Amino acid sequence: MATVSIIIPIYNVEKYLRRCLDSVLKQTFQNWEAICVNDGSPDNSSVILSEYAARDKRFKIVNKENGGLSDARNAGMQIATGDYILFLDSDDFIHPQTLEITHYLASRDNSDIVSFTYDRIYRPQLMVRYKLGLDTDNVIPARIHKKYNLTKIKTLVTDDVFAYATERAHNTFNPNKKWLIKHCQVWKNLYKRDLIADTPFIKGILFEDFPWWSAIMLKNPRVTICALPLYFYIPNFGGIVLSAKQLRILQSLCDGIKHSYLLYKDKANDYQMRQWSKKFKWYFIKWAFRKIKYLDNNADLDVARTRFCELEKIGAFDNPPNRWTKRLRCNICKFMKSCK
Repeated sequence: MATVSIIIPIYNVEKYLRRCLDSVLKQTFQNWEAICVNDGSPDNSSVILSEYAARDKRFKIVNKENGGLSDARNAGMQIATGDYILFLDSDDFIHPQTLEITHYLASRDNSDIVSFTYDRIYRPQLMVRYKLGLDTDNVIPARIHKKYNLTKIKTLVTDDVFAYATERAHNTFNPNKKWLIKHCQVWKNLYKRDLIADTPFIKGILFEDFPWWSAIMLKNPRVTICALPLYFYIPNFGGIVLSAKQLRILQSLCDGIKHSYLLYKDKANDYQMRQWSKKFKWYFIKWAFRKIKYLDNNADLDVARTRFCELEKIGAFDNPPNRWTKRLRCNICKFMKSCK
C-alpha cells in the first residue's frame, strides 16, 4: 500500500502530460501511487497513460466519461489508498523532493496538512515569453535542480489555520507574511487522507477550490507551513478560466459563496466565521461582482441580479468588516434594486 496517493485529473493535456508524469517518476520519495483520472479526454492522453502504466505499476489509470475537474478529483479520491493525498494538475509538475519534504514534515509534526508554494519566478517568466511569442514548452525552471536539506527547512506549525490562510494578495503589514497560506489552490498542500476523505469537490462549478478549502479549514487541521517553491504552475493561456463566459464564472463564484456561507453559518464559531468572512468570503464576493462589467446583455444581467439577491437573502452580505467591504456591499445593493 502506498504512503502517498497523487491524484492527477487529465483532460486534453497530451502536450504537457509526459512532463507531469516524469516529475512524479523523479520523486526521491518512492512509496507513492499516481491515480491518473482520464476524464474522457479526446486527445492522445490515454495512449500516454497506457505507456506510463506499462512502465511503472505505481501509475493507476481511471477512465471515465467527462465530468469536469471536481468529478475527476472525486473519482481519484474514491480509490486512493495512501495515508496522504497530493493533488497535481496534469499540465503542471513538481520538484523532485516534493513528496520527501512534505511527508517528512507531516510525520515530524503530526500535521494534517503540509502547505508549500509554487515557483513565483517561473510562472511570470512563461507569461512574458508567451506575450513575446517565444517558446514556453521547453523552459526548465532553475529551482527544479535545487537540493534541500530536510533538517534545515524552516517551517511554522499551527493549530489555527484561520490565522494564516488568506485570499488577500498583499499583506504588507503582516509580520508573518512569509508563512501565509495564500489563496485556496488545493495543489499547494499535502493532506492526510482521513482529513479530506469525506469532503468531495462540488461538481460542475469553476473555482471549486474555494468551497472545498473553506470546508477543510473548518475541520481545524494542524498545519505545517513551509515557504519552499515545490510546485511549478503553468499559466493557462487559453483554458477554462480565461475562455469561459463571464456569467458562468460569476455563477460559479456565487455557488461557492452560498455553499460555504451556509456551512459556516451552521458549524463555525464566531472566530472562524469572522476570519473566514474577512479573509475569504468578501474577496470572492468582490471577484464575482467585478464580472458584471463584462456582461453585455440584459438577460445575463438579470441572472446576475438574481444570484446576488439570493446571497443577500441568506445573509451573505451581512456585517461587512471594513470600509472597502461596506462600499462593496453598497454597490451590490444598488445593482440589485431592479430585482426586488
